[in-house]
Amino acid sequence: MKLQFKHQKFQADAAKAVVDVFAGQPYLTPTYMMDRGTGHYQLGLNEDDDFTGWSNAKIVPELSDGQILEHIRKIQRDGQIEPSQSLEGKYNLTIEMETGVGKTYTYIKTMYELNKAYGWTKFIVVVPSIAIREGVYKSFQVTQDHFAEEYGKKIRFFIYNSSQLTEIDRFASDSSINVMIINSQAFNARGKDARRIYMKLDEFRSRRPIDIIARTNPVLIIDEPQSVEGKQTKERLKEFHPLLTLRYSATPREYYNLIYRLDAMDAYNKKLVKKIAVKGITESGTTATDGFVYLEGLNLSKSAPTATIQFDCKRASGIKPMSATVTEGYNLFDHSGELPEYRDGFVVKRIDGRDDSIEFINSIKLYAGDVIGKVDENQLRRIQIRETILSHIERERELFNKGIKVLSLFFIDEVDHYRVYDKNGQPQNGIFADMFEQEYADVVGNLQREFGDDEYMQYLASIPVEKTHAGYFSIDKKGRMINSKVGRKKTTSDDIDAYDLIMKNKELLLDRDPKRSPVRFIFSHSALREGWDNPNVFQICTLKSSSSEIRKRQEVGRGMRLCVNQDGERMDAGVLGNDVQNVNVLTVIASESYESFAKGLQSEIAEDIADRPRAVTRDLFLNRVVTDDHGNEMVIDSDTASAIMYEMTVNRYVDRKGVLTDKYYEDKANGELKMAEEVKGFEAAVVDIIDSIYDPKAMKPENARSNNVELQVDEEKLNSKEFKALWSRINAKSVYVVDFDTDELVRKSIAALDSRLRVAKIYFKVESGSMGEIQSKEQLRCGAAFVRESSSTIGIKQAIVASKSVTYDLVGRIVESTGLTRKAVIQILTGIHKATFDQFKYNPEEFIFKASQLINDEKATAIIEHITYSVMDDHYGTDVFTEPTIKGKLGTNVMKAKKHLYDHIVYDSTNERDFATELDTNTDVAVYVKLPDGFYISTPVGHYNPDWAIAFYEGSVKHIYFVAETKGSMSSMQLRLIEESKIHCAREHFKAISSGNVVYDVVDSYKSLMEKVMK
Repeated sequence: MKLQFKHQKFQADAAKAVVDVFAGQPYLTPTYMMDRGTGHYQLGLNEDDDFTGWSNAKIVPELSDGQILEHIRKIQRDGQIEPSQSLEGKYNLTIEMETGVGKTYTYIKTMYELNKAYGWTKFIVVVPSIAIREGVYKSFQVTQDHFAEEYGKKIRFFIYNSSQLTEIDRFASDSSINVMIINSQAFNARGKDARRIYMKLDEFRSRRPIDIIARTNPVLIIDEPQSVEGKQTKERLKEFHPLLTLRYSATPREYYNLIYRLDAMDAYNKKLVKKIAVKGITESGTTATDGFVYLEGLNLSKSAPTATIQFDCKRASGIKPMSATVTEGYNLFDHSGELPEYRDGFVVKRIDGRDDSIEFINSIKLYAGDVIGKVDENQLRRIQIRETILSHIERERELFNKGIKVLSLFFIDEVDHYRVYDKNGQPQNGIFADMFEQEYADVVGNLQREFGDDEYMQYLASIPVEKTHAGYFSIDKKGRMINSKVGRKKTTSDDIDAYDLIMKNKELLLDRDPKRSPVRFIFSHSALREGWDNPNVFQICTLKSSSSEIRKRQEVGRGMRLCVNQDGERMDAGVLGNDVQNVNVLTVIASESYESFAKGLQSEIAEDIADRPRAVTRDLFLNRVVTDDHGNEMVIDSDTASAIMYEMTVNRYVDRKGVLTDKYYEDKANGELKMAEEVKGFEAAVVDIIDSIYDPKAMKPENARSNNVELQVDEEKLNSKEFKALWSRINAKSVYVVDFDTDELVRKSIAALDSRLRVAKIYFKVESGSMGEIQSKEQLRCGAAFVRESSSTIGIKQAIVASKSVTYDLVGRIVESTGLTRKAVIQILTGIHKATFDQFKYNPEEFIFKASQLINDEKATAIIEHITYSVMDDHYGTDVFTEPTIKGKLGTNVMKAKKHLYDHIVYDSTNERDFATELDTNTDVAVYVKLPDGFYISTPVGHYNPDWAIAFYEGSVKHIYFVAETKGSMSSMQLRLIEESKIHCAREHFKAISSGNVVYDVVDSYKSLMEKVMK
């Protein structure tokens, strides 16, 4: 399998943020004569060419520190980041990116963009460990063809090795993009081979490697600087003479001019990583019994609920745990072989789906994941292994028809627990491998066959249990698996061979062919954790001893990447739409309770994003720049900030401490947020500011046991004449064509720029003051000891004009941002008024950004106005209903339904719940369905998935077949531009496919639906 890579906006935005800092730097490719060194060496025919070095051009003097700082502040304001007070070195930039979103891909793309914009070709990637170094090298390998296709050139990359010094000469003398990957120990280490990079070496013609490298003015890229930059390392890095330093980190400790942020909260909310679910195991403190009982979970359907439990059973070979699916009245004493510990009242009295509990007649009550009785370490590990297998089979079954290979990863501390060797050196199972094979055989052997499962059951049957698990460990000279060596004060190993094995088999593990790649369960040493970043890891289970202490963020980080299918295509929102985090779920099988693990994980996330505000206050909004859908900007002043805060308070969106309430989230889900009149038109930008608040509830991992209802299609309704008639009228696919006049777009763009383009002039405020009496330490800390005495502003009367020596490709940049031809862009720029165009020289970057945004607005409008849909021969099948697995929790986001196509309905908001309740009880409704994400309409602005399809009884209403979109607010001003565009496209689609006998409309309640079907 070859992994496919796609262009993602957030990665392009991160690269653009770096490039834009140096806007105005010309494209230059300077050369110099390299130090030839001394000693004997063979001269070539083109000796001068052999010693011609290529360096990164330094920042031109015309691009002053003040201009660069203003660029940084503009980028920060656009990204809702606190503007920097000063330049922190020349030049230090921080890019915050969550683990699993493609950080390495992003900085490789940034290298290409910097080369394209400014001609820079020398880059050094500094990494904290061998594991990350090997992973970065692998990323350069697998993305090489992808980037070559986009940019028309390849990067030459290598790992620094002090015994292969010819690579250093090539790095300096090669004119193409060159990248050296180096781990910090190579220039910070002690010992026999210490710091050869600083020595004059005979084999390097008495030259120091560091001098050859430093002469190229490299761009330093530090991967995870919090793990690299100690005091000594910071000093050593200066010896590389970097042109600039880019720090990429998921958890930065120091923010040097932060220009891009995609932290854990952003990545999770934007669905760029897997959703986290936790299966906790809780040891109950009851002393009422010695009998071991473990409640795996409940099984809910239309019939009476059942529960799956484990308990001890007396067999011929001894007492062993067994699993059973039980109903009310089940007697553990009878089924355990009459073990005395189950004699006293272990008869199932009640199974309750509302709180996932089971109660015995002796009043002992267990919740899903609870275990009581005598539980030793091995029993707990066995439960973890079984729960991992259960989660794996469940996820694998759901994703089988999507062509996605599911992997589970066990981390252990001792290889002997997985593999042991007899006196002849022959490998045998360790205790965990034996447990795995026993539990796997039991789970698969008791698997209930479901409708449409035949192919999956054949797949399971084709893989022997002993072939479906494998160990990835360090290997000794005899080929035996051994524990990885871990240095003092370290938690990861430097075993290159072990990482090579993991990296080499990365693509093979993704192959679902049972003959080529039967391995689905992987055991690895916990010290090799950093080497694992396989995107199809869906379950992680750490079988650690109680003394092992691992950060929970580190534990889940190995499985956060979005998965890929058998074609190597990443299963992201572009492919799956809203279903992305239903497919991409990482389940952690913890050795502690769900509450304990969730609390610990939330605490670590809060610590890692400590600079996010924790409460909504007036100051959160003050002086923030907000933008409306048309690119118009507004600075929130004191009065406006107070007005926003007043509305938040009176609408009960915040509590007394400024913490967001459930009502805020409920109104947001329903589209009913109320905002201050002062920010009308800017509501979306204000919501973005509010959503920057760290809310622990939003980051709480899902309880893997909470979704206790899986929706089942009602076969009777699926085959009913009413549903068949509805489905036959809406299941046709369509294709759209956009045919607009370029001349008309040019005219409208000219009018838009002349009437709405307003570019702020660059100016600087110069203030002077002095320090008065120092009254306290706190006064110094908050800066109150300085008193401002005077201030003046440069740039109001005497405008600062962009330097003539700094060149901008105005036409090219707008072409790149809008996708229009150069001819069309030139027509627009030559057609606008002189006063409009003159704004370019005062602030070129803002002119380009705002002009492009206004042109794109006109382009979007033109596309929507001129779109036409035509019906295709292709149709959706009923597999859009039968294939997906839809789950929820009864009483929380699931309710039973009578007229729905499924036996239950999952709702996203109280609006949807109330709407569905009305549909379910109204006698005019024959059948309805909340349409799954697999049913969508293609539009120029992305896939659109309507909410509901409804069939009424004939004669009861005027329009029998209705497709509805439910919105909390009917005001089109409160619908975002993209949403409006999708709805317009949906109207055109249904007109094209249904000949007018299906009505599509937006409704906000059942009452408004009835008004429309009666018209």
